Amino acid sequence: MKKIVISLLIVAVFAACGDKNKDYLVKIKTKYGDMTVVLYDETPLHKKNFLELARSGKYDSTVFHRIVQDFMIQGGDVAKKEGVRESEEDRIPAEIVDGLYHVKGALAAARQGDQANPEKKSSASQFYIIDGMSWDFMTTDVRQLNQRMSDILQDTAHSDLLKQFQELARNRDNAGMTALSLANKELVEEKYGVDLSVDPSQYPEEYHGVGGYPPLDGEYTVFGKVVDGLEVIDKIAAIPTSRNPQTGERSLPSEDIYVSMEVIEMKKKEITEKYGYEYPNSEE
Repeated sequence: MKKIVISLLIVAVFAACGDKNKDYLVKIKTKYGDMTVVLYDETPLHKKNFLELARSGKYDSTVFHRIVQDFMIQGGDVAKKEGVRESEEDRIPAEIVDGLYHVKGALAAARQGDQANPEKKSSASQFYIIDGMSWDFMTTDVRQLNQRMSDILQDTAHSDLLKQFQELARNRDNAGMTALSLANKELVEEKYGVDLSVDPSQYPEEYHGVGGYPPLDGEYTVFGKVVDGLEVIDKIAAIPTSRNPQTGERSLPSEDIYVSMEVIEMKKKEITEKYGYEYPNSEE
């Protein structure tokens, strides 16, 4: 019932506008600066949900509660702010679109892992923004490598390797963990009889320039991107962190980074001119 009410409210908002040449940007405000995001038309369920939460003020006074430098910053836990548990029925069906990648600045939906959530449904509110790193060495299928490496680390015969990964994880050294996986590429290929080599040209140029985190591609819904304020991601990602007692991950920020949001209506042509974002199938 809750989803139906929210959907009707959003439909009413768009109907009131009635102008296909306009769109909505969302400005995410923090004490470290503002990030302006555009939301993809290709992921309509996530776009509507994010706009409704931002417009209603539900995101205001939430925090970035998980930070992993060279990876991502995560926030938007409305349920925690309101002192409730997120309901499974409020989660959003996955909208994983080929071509929407986890490049630096990508806005994506957090979710539970595959074991508890095989349909890859998104959280009703939590999101993350990619900080990422450069992937100039992208000649390996890193996502499959990491999946296979995770299986290998369950084998007690590789306990020394597991300790190395655990130490890197404690220091939130994602680049180091990736490098260690790549160093053991031959081990994985031999054990599973696979060839993990790939043609680098199949990946977006951004992964070799501004960077990103391609192992998440195809696993989580990317529904927007930061078009202004990329430097703010770096500032927040550099905040010191401590170990989260619930997960063991070194990702708990040393300070509260509160968020407030503003929805901005703007002509699509102006968005393209000001921020360089090109709309798919645009008639402009």
